[in-house]
Amino acid sequence: MRVAYENRFAEIEPLLAKVEKPSRYLNHEWGIRSHADADYRACLIYPDTYEVGLPNQGIAILYAALNRAAGISCERGYIPWVDMADAMRAAHVPLLSLEGAAPVASFDIVGFHIPHEMAATNFLEGLDLAGIPLMAEDRGEDDPIVVAGGPSVYNPEPYAAFFDALLIGEGEESIVEVCERHRELRDAGASRAEILRGLAEVPGTYVPSLYEVSHEELCTRWGYTVPKPGSGAPEVVYKRVATNFGETDPLSQSIVPYTELVHDRLSVEVLRGCARGCRFCQAGITYRPVRERSADQVVSSVVQGLARTGYDEVSLTSLSTTDHSACKEILSRLNRRLEGTGISVSVPSQRLDAFGVEMALAVAGEKKGGLTFAPEAGSQRLRDIINKNVTEEDLERAVRAGFEAGWHRVKLYFMMGLPGETDEDIVAIAELADRVLEIGREVLPKGQRGGLSVSVSVAVFIPKAWTPFQWCAQLDDDEVRRRQQLLIHSVRNKQVRVHYHDAATSLIEAVLSRGGRDLAPVIMGAWRRGQRFDAWTEHFDLARWEEAARACGIDLREVAHETFPLEARLPWEHTSPGVSRGFLEREWRRSLEGKTTADCTRESCTGCGVCPTLDAQNELMGVRV
Repeated sequence: MRVAYENRFAEIEPLLAKVEKPSRYLNHEWGIRSHADADYRACLIYPDTYEVGLPNQGIAILYAALNRAAGISCERGYIPWVDMADAMRAAHVPLLSLEGAAPVASFDIVGFHIPHEMAATNFLEGLDLAGIPLMAEDRGEDDPIVVAGGPSVYNPEPYAAFFDALLIGEGEESIVEVCERHRELRDAGASRAEILRGLAEVPGTYVPSLYEVSHEELCTRWGYTVPKPGSGAPEVVYKRVATNFGETDPLSQSIVPYTELVHDRLSVEVLRGCARGCRFCQAGITYRPVRERSADQVVSSVVQGLARTGYDEVSLTSLSTTDHSACKEILSRLNRRLEGTGISVSVPSQRLDAFGVEMALAVAGEKKGGLTFAPEAGSQRLRDIINKNVTEEDLERAVRAGFEAGWHRVKLYFMMGLPGETDEDIVAIAELADRVLEIGREVLPKGQRGGLSVSVSVAVFIPKAWTPFQWCAQLDDDEVRRRQQLLIHSVRNKQVRVHYHDAATSLIEAVLSRGGRDLAPVIMGAWRRGQRFDAWTEHFDLARWEEAARACGIDLREVAHETFPLEARLPWEHTSPGVSRGFLEREWRRSLEGKTTADCTRESCTGCGVCPTLDAQNELMGVRV
C-alpha cells in the first residue's frame, strides 16, 4: 500500500532538542518553490547533511526546473546526521522531505544526486531511512521510482542496482521529461515494468534493469553492459546537453537557509565546460562543450540574486571562470555596481598566468586572503604528460605578480601517483613550493614577510572513466604513503605547509570509479557494517570496506591497482559523454610521448567527438585570452 503524503513534522519535532544542529531539519526557509496543489510530486535528495547539500548548484538547478513545470511540485531531502538518523530509527520516524515534512516514500519519484563516489553508502542510508527497498529489483508497484544523476554518474555500474534509472548528463531538461513521462504512464495505469521501459525512451536515461553484463568479447573482470534481448533499450545512452544554455536561468539559487552553510554565498553559473584537456580530469570531458553566458546576463543575475537573497558575497562558478572570454568585463562591471556595498565577488581559482592574478585582484580589492593555483605536477615533464599546458615560468610570473599586488599567502594544488611519475617529480613539488616562497621573500618588504606562507595540497590520482587515463592503475597505497613522506622531507622551509589526501579513502574512490556491478554487494556490505558519511574523515573506516569486499571475494587493492588492456571493452561504455574512444586512445599515446594537445576554444578542433556526437558546439561570447 502506498505511503500517504502528509505533514509529519510533529513526529520529528520532539527529537530536535536531542541532536546536533537542529536547524538542519527545519522547514519554511525563505525562497522555497514547491506547490501544495500539484498532482505529481518529486523529492530530490543530496546524500549528505543540509549544510553541505543546500549550496549544491546541480540540485538547485533541477529543483527550480521541476517547480517551473506545470503540475509538478519538487521538495528536497538530505541525509540526517548520525545522531538524528539513530534517533529517527529509535522513534520509528521515516526520512521526511524538508518543505512538507512528508515521508520520502510517499513521493512519485525520488532523485539522488551523485556528487562523488564516496557518497555511495549514503544512498543506502537514505533509502533505508525512507523505508524504500534498497535494491531496485525488490521495489513494488507502490514504491516511488528512484533515479539518480550528477557529475559522478559516468561509471554508474557499481551502484546501478540501487536505482530504477540514472540520468546521464545535464539534467535541467531531462529530469522534467522523465517526470512528465512517468506521470503520463502512471495516469494510464501502467505497471512498474512498463514505466521503466517508457523512461528508457527519454534520451539520456539509463534503466539498468533493461541491461545485462556480458563477457563474450575482450573485457575487464567486470565485463561490459549490453541491452537485454528484446528490451528495446539503446546500446549506448548518450549524455544530455541543455539546449540554448545561454537562455537558461543562471540564478537557480533561491533558498535562504536558517543556518550557516559550507559555501554560504550566492552562486551564479557563468559558463559550463572546460576544454583545457587535462588528461586526468573527468569533468573536463563530461562537461563539454564549452558554453559561456553573456556579460549582461551574468551581471544582471548577480544583481537580482543579491537583492533576492541578501548575501554579502557572490561566487562566479564554473570549472574555469577566468577562462570566460568576457571575464574582465564582467568583473569590472560588477565592481562598479557593487562599489560601496561591502559585497564581495569571488572566483573558484586563478589561472596560472598574469591574467589570473589580474582577475584575482579585480575581485579581491582590499580583501586579499590567498591566491590558489593548480600546477598539478612538480616537473615540466610530468605536466606535459598530463597536458597541463603551463610552465614553471608561468607559475613564477603569476606568484610574483600576486606578491607584488599585496598577497601574502599562496596555495598550490598537486596530484600524486600520476602516470609516469617518479621520485624526482615528487621532489620537484617541494622545490617548486620552496621557489614560490623565495619569490615572496624577494618581493615582500622585510616587515611583511612574517605573514608569508605557501600551502601545498596533494591529492592522490584516481583513474576516472572517460578520460585518457581510464586504463591506468592507481598507485599502491603503501607507495602513496612513501611518496607523501618523501615530499614532506624534501621541503626545506617551515613556512611551506604540506597537506595530503588519505590513501585509504582514495583507494575506495578508485575502486568505485572503475569497477562494475559486482561492487553493489560490497557497498551494501560496508553500509550494513556501519559505514555512512564516508566523505567525512571521522566516519570513514577502511577495515569495514575490506571486510565487506572479502565477504564478496574481492580484493580492493587488486581492483584499484589493475591496468586495463587498451583494447578491452570497459564497464562504463554503454553510457557516454559523447567523446570518442579513438580520441581518448590518441591522448593516452600522446601522454606516453610527452606531447601536449591545445585547448580547442583557443585553437582549432582537437577531434574529441563531443560536438558532432551530441549535436552541440562551443559557444563563446568573444575571443579568449
